Amino acid sequence: MERVKLDIWVGIFVALGIIAMFYMATRVGNLTSNDVKETYEVKAYFENIGGLKPRAAVKASGVVVGRIGSIVFDPEAFHAVVKINIDERYSFPTDTFANIYTAGLLGEQYLSLEAGGDEVNLKAGDLIVHTQDAVVLEKLISQFLYNSAGEDDDKDKD
Repeated sequence: MERVKLDIWVGIFVALGIIAMFYMATRVGNLTSNDVKETYEVKAYFENIGGLKPRAAVKASGVVVGRIGSIVFDPEAFHAVVKINIDERYSFPTDTFANIYTAGLLGEQYLSLEAGGDEVNLKAGDLIVHTQDAVVLEKLISQFLYNSAGEDDDKDKD
């Protein structure tokens, strides 16, 4: 009888653990955030999107205002086309800046919108012209190392 009770409690504990893991997986994967209702789609071109993924957050002043709809490569212009779904409750001027940032040192990447000062707002299908690519850590490190090596070579010549 004691063995049966123990087996039941172990089973309940394992089931709760599986449920908790499933919940965390959906939270990490942005699968449960449905606070964005009706949206309008705009697009932006980037030379380098880093690790930006579809369904990543689109933020303005730290507040989620939309999600990344899709990311495709344009083989004619050789850049990434990012389609952005913005909640229709929020409107942004046509001179808005779209920047790719990383949450924390090794966190997920998101798109940040910084509103400009134009009086005309973006509409569905418009293009965000002002963009800033993702900062790639490996590229920064290699530039630092290359510049450091160049400084050492200049000191040796003196």
